[in-house]
Amino acid sequence: MSGVTAGDTREIPIPASTGKAVRVSAGTCFSIVAAEGPQVADMWVFNRADPQEFLSTEHTRSCLDRLTPRVGDAYYSNRRRPLLTVFSDTSPGCHDLLLSACDAGRYRLLGHDGPHRSCVDNLREALDALSITPPEIPSPVNIFETVAIGPDGTLEIVPPKVERGQAITFGAEDDVIVVVSACPMDIVPTNGSDLRPKALIIEVPVERTA
Repeated sequence: MSGVTAGDTREIPIPASTGKAVRVSAGTCFSIVAAEGPQVADMWVFNRADPQEFLSTEHTRSCLDRLTPRVGDAYYSNRRRPLLTVFSDTSPGCHDLLLSACDAGRYRLLGHDGPHRSCVDNLREALDALSITPPEIPSPVNIFETVAIGPDGTLEIVPPKVERGQAITFGAEDDVIVVVSACPMDIVPTNGSDLRPKALIIEVPVERTA
């Protein structure tokens, strides 16, 4: 985390059930804010110079020997290089690295017929706006998501513990593209017991001109 500093920021709103991609430079910080209350943010990170390198949840778990990084820990790429470091976290610290992003197949398995917004849709659309095609769909970091692990190894999605205004801040260790999806899930309590997707905010560094 050495060399990474916080500075002046601007807010980028992410309306409920949508996603945004932002460019973040090495040595600067960005934050994901729960703007309206309990809400999961699916996050992907790609190396700006080479999108074939991206944040990998499995490599992060392996490098840290932990299920979830803590403040001061790094998130690692599929090449085992740190891409982000957790700078600060005012939330309860529940961030899932086990579950995949919701997609059309997930909603069909839950009994939903017909079109439905998904985090995979949001990823593709956000990168398309930057004329980038992802090499694959990596597993996301599910910011603010609470997944209970039972004694028999079962997984249960429970309402997030994050409250309105709480945030997690990352320091970028390389020039990256960060994609954040305000998860559209409204069938299970991923985004709260009210089953209502909510907006998020990304706070990114203010670009300075000479």
